[in-house]
Amino acid sequence: MTATDEVIARERQFLLQTYSRYPLVVQRGKGVFVVDLDGKRYLDFVAGLGVNALGHAHPRIVKAIREQAARAIHLSNLYYNEYQGRLAEKLCGLSGLQRAFFSNSGTEAIEGSIKLARLAGHRAGGEAKSQLVALQGSYHGRTFGAMSLTGQDKYRKGFEPLLEDVKFVARNDTEALRAAVNDNTCAIVLEPIFGEGGIRECSIEFLRECRVQADRHHAALIFDEIQCGLGRTGTIFAFQGLGVTPDIVAIAKPIAAGLPLGAFLAKEEFASAISVGQHGTTFGGGPLACRVALEYLAIVEEENLLENVMRVGGYLQQQLQLLVERYAAAQEARGRGLIQGLQLDTPARPVVEQALAEGVLFNSTQDTVLRFLPPFLLQEKHVDKGIRVLKKLLGTKRRKSRE
Repeated sequence: MTATDEVIARERQFLLQTYSRYPLVVQRGKGVFVVDLDGKRYLDFVAGLGVNALGHAHPRIVKAIREQAARAIHLSNLYYNEYQGRLAEKLCGLSGLQRAFFSNSGTEAIEGSIKLARLAGHRAGGEAKSQLVALQGSYHGRTFGAMSLTGQDKYRKGFEPLLEDVKFVARNDTEALRAAVNDNTCAIVLEPIFGEGGIRECSIEFLRECRVQADRHHAALIFDEIQCGLGRTGTIFAFQGLGVTPDIVAIAKPIAAGLPLGAFLAKEEFASAISVGQHGTTFGGGPLACRVALEYLAIVEEENLLENVMRVGGYLQQQLQLLVERYAAAQEARGRGLIQGLQLDTPARPVVEQALAEGVLFNSTQDTVLRFLPPFLLQEKHVDKGIRVLKKLLGTKRRKSRE
């Protein structure tokens, strides 16, 4: 039995079997590459599902972790630490929102956002003002509140009953939105760009109407930027490139460069609805995670990574579009910055599996979509390698006739 086989066998024996993993054991990484137990190197277009925006083993992140781990890793929120307030100040300054709360994950950030919206709703309109509006095809996490807002039956099935008073409308259907939102609505919750849902954008017109309806009915507009935020679209917050500012925004994935950390940021008018003891966390906002998050934001700024996201993301989009034009299997290219999707007319997982043998990591979602969430350090030469592999894997398909 190989070392890889031993790892897989042990997990199959002792772990809950909730993951459909690929037969790869990653031992280490550097930059945009990871290395398996046999020393084989893979170009990483997955980046830990968008978490490793700085790639692997960034020297400044490694240094910050080492220094802070030797000082204090965890203190609890019974006491202050040096970094939580600084990180909140930085995120509020970047977003234009006024208050922050730190959690351990994205789904916890969504839970906190819902709780805050409910409190603000009750303050504005009594207990009846508790309804939530979410989008069909969305994904917000796996806890009960987040599942209740997730518009995909496959994540909800078997866990009912979930939260009541949740209405789902189709993405970009402004008429359905107007019909769903009323004076008992406390929040409209959406991903500006669906991540797990297949890299599908909400239109500017739809987002503007969400803003209008939230204002009209004194409801919170909540953006879930857990996957598309913190630089992935080329702006620190995705909403900054869309022209619509939410009342609350949930963030997570890359914020602490791989350490568990999430947050939601809120306008003061909503943040003021919560009081001491109504929400909390043991681990969220610890000194290690917050210090690393500050370093993450500094690196993004000082290394001009947003410019790189725009340039290389544009190049990736161009190359994916060429695949659509030349290969029948490729149906549509979607996304912006370094959150991109390629719609296939066949299951995407076999392509991901075959790419492993070629030394490239892709991701599949929604059965027929290849999802690209690479590190912000990606260069055009890396895109070229990935595209070469895709051409090889799509090359046996019938080419479209040119008109």
